[in-house]
Amino acid sequence: MVTQLQVPAKPDIIYPDSDGEPMADNTKQFDLIVAIKLGLELLFANDNTIFVAGNLLWYPIEGDNKTRIAPDVMVIFGREKGDRGSYQQWRENNIAPQVVFEILSPGNRLKEMINKYRFYQRYGVEEYYLYDPDEGELIGCLRGGNELEAIEEMAGWVSPRLGIRFEILEGELVIYRPDGEPFTNYVELAQQLEQQRQEKEQQRQEKEQERQRAEEAESLLQEERHRSQTLEAKLRELGINPNQL
Repeated sequence: MVTQLQVPAKPDIIYPDSDGEPMADNTKQFDLIVAIKLGLELLFANDNTIFVAGNLLWYPIEGDNKTRIAPDVMVIFGREKGDRGSYQQWRENNIAPQVVFEILSPGNRLKEMINKYRFYQRYGVEEYYLYDPDEGELIGCLRGGNELEAIEEMAGWVSPRLGIRFEILEGELVIYRPDGEPFTNYVELAQQLEQQRQEKEQQRQEKEQERQRAEEAESLLQEERHRSQTLEAKLRELGINPNQL
């Protein structure tokens, strides 16, 4: 009699949704991350096959929960929008993020940024943008073959994937949509929405005033017709034909 040995089942591998690191070290870094993510979400709002994420852990290898990174912002073409605890590439048709953004903070170290560059190069990122808000310096890399190669001139550079244009104006990063409009932050967007709301409310009030004026004019016309009919009736009672007056 042959006894079959029971092979113990492998424990499920857990892919944590957090690496314990803060999203940003200061308000300047945080505001830029949020502004870039918002701008990209608005740009691709009508395309459900483009997923934009901020500070989301990306696991490129199934079974390996140590190899991971959380880009400040990443864009994935070919994946549906939706909530995710992490981006597990093997569950996403093995599609790697094509574009990533990193915003430097005083807490970033040279070794850390080199490791990030190597990670993005190894796991298939096509475009990598690194911005230092304190120095007003933007660095970009574009994949050429198996390498992420530095873009020589970033001023006026247009992303091949995103179609957005980069400018450094007075030491500040400004990103322009393909239609030429600059990215806005949440405060600017809220102000624009409030202005649009006020304009719509003004238009509604103007239409309401026009309606009221039209109703008043119609009421005056009805009153005039009534007076005229009453006068004609009295004249006829007196034997006078109003049509002969």
